Parts: sequence; C-alpha cells; structure tokens
Amino acid sequence: MEKTVLSNGLRVVTEKIPTGRSVSFGIWVKTGSRNETPGNNGISHFIEHMLFKGTDRFSAKEIAEQFDAVGGNVNAFTAKEYTCYYAKVLDEHLPIAVDVLADMFFRSQFDPEELSKEKNVILEEIAMCEDTPDDLVHDLMCAAAYGEHPLAYSILGLKERLQEMTPDDLRGYMKRRYTIENTVISVAGNIDDGLIGLLEKHFGSFNVHGADDALTAPDFHGDLLFHRKKTEQNHICISLPGVESGGALQYPMVLLNNAFGGGMSSRLFQEIREKRGLAYSVYSYHSSQADSGLFTVYAGTAPKQTKEVTELVKEMLYELAVKGISEDELRKGKEQMKGSLILSLESTSSRMNRIGKNELMLGRHDTLDDMITKIAKVTMEDMNRLLDHMFAHPLAVAMVGSTDKAIANVRRDDLVLLRSTV
Repeated sequence: MEKTVLSNGLRVVTEKIPTGRSVSFGIWVKTGSRNETPGNNGISHFIEHMLFKGTDRFSAKEIAEQFDAVGGNVNAFTAKEYTCYYAKVLDEHLPIAVDVLADMFFRSQFDPEELSKEKNVILEEIAMCEDTPDDLVHDLMCAAAYGEHPLAYSILGLKERLQEMTPDDLRGYMKRRYTIENTVISVAGNIDDGLIGLLEKHFGSFNVHGADDALTAPDFHGDLLFHRKKTEQNHICISLPGVESGGALQYPMVLLNNAFGGGMSSRLFQEIREKRGLAYSVYSYHSSQADSGLFTVYAGTAPKQTKEVTELVKEMLYELAVKGISEDELRKGKEQMKGSLILSLESTSSRMNRIGKNELMLGRHDTLDDMITKIAKVTMEDMNRLLDHMFAHPLAVAMVGSTDKAIANVRRDDLVLLRSTV
C-alpha cells in the first residue's frame, strides 16, 4: 500500500495488484447519518443518490452508459460515518471511470425535476425497508441502544424531512462536509505510474477546505423498543456495548463474535437452528464506529417460539458472561480469522474498500502480517477485559412483530450484576 498527497492536499491510497486486469476506484467522504441533525436526517444518502442524476456533461442515462459500454460497474453507498462512490473496470478503462466519477463529484446539477423524482425513489426505498421487518429491526435496535444520539438516526432518513429538501440544502451540506480534509481516494488493481497524474488532472483543482465536526461519543441506553407489525415471524435483536474501530479490543471482539454467532459452527447457530430448529436465520454481528460499537444478536422466529428463543439467547449470554469463550474456541477463531483475511485480499474491490476506509477513519494501515500478528497475540485476559466492557450495561432489546408479550418482561440488567461477581 502506498499513500500519496496531491498538490492540493487530497490523500490518495493505492495498492498495486499486477496479477489481474481489473481496477477498483473509490472516492470516500467522511460524512453520513451521524453528521446530520433531526432537521436534515437523510441528506447524506440523498446526495449519494443525486450524484448519479446528471452533470454538466452527462445525463443520468449517459453516466450508466459510460460504464456499461466498457463492461464495468459503478455504484455508491452511505453508512453512518462515511459515503463511498466507486467503480470497477478493466485497467485500460480506468481513465473513463476517473473522468465520470470526478464529473459526478464536482459538477452534479441537482436539477429540481430530477430531485423531485429521486425523492420518490428514496421514499420507495424507505417503504421497502419498513416492509422488511428483518431490516427494520436493526434500525430499531440502534434507537434502543443509542437513544437520541445521531448514531441512532436512520441512514435513509425521514419521509417528512426528505420532502422539504431543496437543491440549495444539498449544495450547502456538500460545501460543509465534502472537503479535502474529509475526502480520500483509494485505488486497487493493475495500476501504472500514470495514475497520480490522472488524479491530479481531475482532482487537483479541488479546493474546498473545512474542519471536521467534533464528535460526541454515545451513551449506551439499554432500552426496550417494540414496533407492532403484522408478520409471520417476530424479529428480535439484543445488543450489548461493542468496541470502537481500530481499538485495542477490536480483534478480541471479532474472535468472540465468530465463536458466539458469526458462522455455521457458532454457538448460536448450532443451538438454536441445528439442535432445536427454532429459527432459519440466527446470528450475531459487531458494528463499530469511531468511538463506539454494538454487539448484536438477531433471530427471526414464529410468535409461538419467541419466548423460548429469547430465553435461550439470554441463557447463552449468561454462559458467555460467566465463562467467556474456551481456549479451543479462541484457537479455532484465530485460524478462521486469518483465513478470512487472506481470502478477502483476493478481490480488488475488497482491497480498495479496506485501504480507503482505513485511511479515512483511522489514518493508518496494518499490513497482513501486522494483522496476523495481532490476532495471534490475543489472550484470554484480553477476552475477559472485553466481557467486562460488554456486560457493564443493561441489554438493549428491539423487536418487530405482532405482539410484544414475549419480550415485555425481559430483564435487561441481570447480566450486569452477574458479570460483576465473576
């Protein structure tokens, strides 16, 4: 991995992979729903959509045609703390990708007619999420864990706020957030020595500067929230505090998640699906932000089985709080994690994502050897420190379903008391 700073201060991170013919190119901006307010919630995601709706040179259709014509693809995504615009093309077509994405980034028109149409598209996207309870419950979980903090805001935004947004609102937000300090370009694949000159040509005139917003770390609330919806299944999330991106407990958390519910051999999957047949989808995951994180267990099950599944998850969390994970689980997890890391580096897209996100959010890059060394050094003492952190607050619980009877009396503070006596 190499880092270059363009003449205007814009950071560029690259990884040369000469064994293939593809190149993945990304523009990363350090802004997402966390940087919004109740009054403009959804604006980061709205801007992401609008950058595809036409520039001074290309219509929305012509943007798509530029990539279809060379067999490439272009897309974008918005997260809680960042937005990424990216493309994957053959190495010989990288100049096309850079040209079109730069044009979208700097010269999108925000045409009022296109804005109106895209509002409706996003409203349909919100409706789709609301009609998908196994998606909706994760947004509800963020609210149960973070309360009124911006990390609880929906990435898609609120219908009434979207309806009020104007082209000037989007331009104003971009002027504040789309700055050189908040932007990183990442490129991975079969690149040559002409890349930096190409980027200087298209991004060298970028001159918008601005200080980043000061972030306030969230408190973990441990609330219980229920959203009534007529469904065939109840969808349940139970969350505990996680760890921040790049923190000292990052690797212990990945290892713990893998053992508890991160795969088909995990405790959750084996006990609830394989042994008892109580759920088709059951898993755990960890999501991390700059200063916080969430460890979440999800299960979807029939209403008549909801109480049993919830009690089983609580029992398994009880066992985790008391006993942690075993030496054998730790050893197996280390091997699994090393294999996953190595396999993930085979794709130019995953490498572009890794180096772009690391530069944007952490400002540093661990090599593969660095990561493997850190994984190998994780001890049982590290796992115990992590467990002390996770079980220091009452559980947060969220459910989408027909009735809250199965979760209404779930005790959320008992594991705090339990862990404190271990």
